[in-house]
Amino acid sequence: MNGNVIVGQSGGPTSVINSSLVGVFQGAKRAGCGKIYGMRNGLEGLLQERYVELNDCIKNDLDIEILKRTPSSFLGTCRYKLPHYEKDSAVYEKLFAILKKLDIKHFFYIGGNDSMDTIKKLAEYASKINSDITFMGVPKTIDNDLDKTDHTPGYGSAAKYVASAMKEIILDTDTYTTDSITIVEIMGRNAGWLTASAALARTEDCTGPDLIYLPETPFSYDKFVSDILEVKKHKSSAIIALSEGIRNADGQYICETQKGDMKLDVFGHKMLGETALFLSDMVGKDTGMKSRGIVFSTLQRCASHIVSRRDITEAYDAGATAVAAALAGETGKMVIFKRISNDPYKVFTETHDIGDIANVEKTVPKEWITQNGTYVSQEFIDYARPLIIGELTPFMVDGLPRHLTIE
Repeated sequence: MNGNVIVGQSGGPTSVINSSLVGVFQGAKRAGCGKIYGMRNGLEGLLQERYVELNDCIKNDLDIEILKRTPSSFLGTCRYKLPHYEKDSAVYEKLFAILKKLDIKHFFYIGGNDSMDTIKKLAEYASKINSDITFMGVPKTIDNDLDKTDHTPGYGSAAKYVASAMKEIILDTDTYTTDSITIVEIMGRNAGWLTASAALARTEDCTGPDLIYLPETPFSYDKFVSDILEVKKHKSSAIIALSEGIRNADGQYICETQKGDMKLDVFGHKMLGETALFLSDMVGKDTGMKSRGIVFSTLQRCASHIVSRRDITEAYDAGATAVAAALAGETGKMVIFKRISNDPYKVFTETHDIGDIANVEKTVPKEWITQNGTYVSQEFIDYARPLIIGELTPFMVDGLPRHLTIE
């Protein structure tokens, strides 16, 4: 018996985060672990002693396959900022008392950067008190901004959605001969990986977006209008993809110039949004042309009907690898992907010290952004294209996809 296991999900959901949960669940079952608990709403829920036994929720092979295809966080998520144990040891004492009560030997957290910071703090505290519990991070984020890993589960499927939706928008817009400007806002605070994936829409049957703006490059409104007018010399419609987190040379978010003081989340991040709507209104007034803003918002992270098979498979592998590493005695680590080649696409998984990953943000390399800051290079295309390959069809019931939820 390898002891009891607990797993939680944290931060923004993705369309494949539950595949990582299945990887942990099946990996633990096959390894002969005891009870497998799931935190309801992550660490925040666990501190309230809200959890379930996953064997009661995932009962058969059909449940497994449906759960792999279910978007969002099956267990519920949270955005809970764990304080450092030197500032608030009471939280840690309470948490470790709960883990002792459940006889937990292995703790898994599926999440992004802030979640990896949580794993780092818990592993450090466990070492301080000589606890034998292992703490492992399972990567997840559509932003693809976790360091030390080639890419992050969740990104490939979100990129597939973005590129597919861009193709559909372009086809719809090109139907008309009317002069028009369409500005599409894509998630990405400080890293433009997801917005860059709009370039994948440039295929033999689609021109792709005309302009792409990432937060890695300072944004100038005057240059933006000039770039659009240059596009308009050659075609009636201009299609632009831009990150919600684009900012001017002073470091101010463009949406912040409209909203003024912005609300902060529990981690101190400014809550962005409506950049495309703001710019569309301005450009329409300044050019006199029809201008439309489109905000993908949560659609890009929950579109499991167009999930990447490769992404969902790798998400599962990340969960299973974390279990194997924990049972081998590893702790304070995160599963990472190492790429061997693009064509043919080859990767392998290993683990890396969480201390090198937590609170580090990986951005799009400068050399993968064109010199004028309005597109991405072929190197990015070669990197991203393999991540969107393959499909996994949902189980359809009465014309709609079937999902698994906790009753």
